[in-house]
Amino acid sequence: MAGKQSGKAARAPGRDGTGRGADAKNGAGGGLRGWWRKLIVAAGKAETKPFWRRKTLAQMTTEEWESLCDGCGRCCLHKLRDAATRKLDFTNVACQLLSTRTGRCRDYANRFAKVPDCVQLSPRNVPKLDWLPPTCAYRLVSEGKDLYWWHPLVSGDPETVFAAGVSVRGRIVSERRAGPLEHHVISWPAEIPKTARRSARPRQE
Repeated sequence: MAGKQSGKAARAPGRDGTGRGADAKNGAGGGLRGWWRKLIVAAGKAETKPFWRRKTLAQMTTEEWESLCDGCGRCCLHKLRDAATRKLDFTNVACQLLSTRTGRCRDYANRFAKVPDCVQLSPRNVPKLDWLPPTCAYRLVSEGKDLYWWHPLVSGDPETVFAAGVSVRGRIVSERRAGPLEHHVISWPAEIPKTARRSARPRQE
């Protein structure tokens, strides 16, 4: 892995960097569910199609934009980029603000101030970022695709992200304990779990 450069760890995105809506979204489980369900109800009343099917990323309101983030944490992992070939490798090393226990940002509202290289997503840069996971809602909408069954805007429950095997929860290590990033290269952040690929939520046995 010699010659590789440490890439930027992107945090759960904020369109304008103000952190609006961050407290409600990143609070307790009940608050999370209520926040997403509010968006789902609003989308249902406004149009037959939900907003992510009828709007481009640039057309979305701040609240709609924030709600697209499923909170999986995959984009918040450190990455390695080969300086010569530009090949990208993912690692299971979490950014300093990403909780290894919950898989969520510990200070979403102040993420850009505390992590200077945290990348702020925008309608303009989303199509250019090759490290966004294939499950990322921003990437999917940008490519004209629909959201998966487990996305909180579809399921109404943020826990389905974990149930589908998309969340980083329980699969990552702290950057303070990791050591060399080259020792933590993995492939799953760039893959779609089999359960997540299904068209509907699996039945509970």
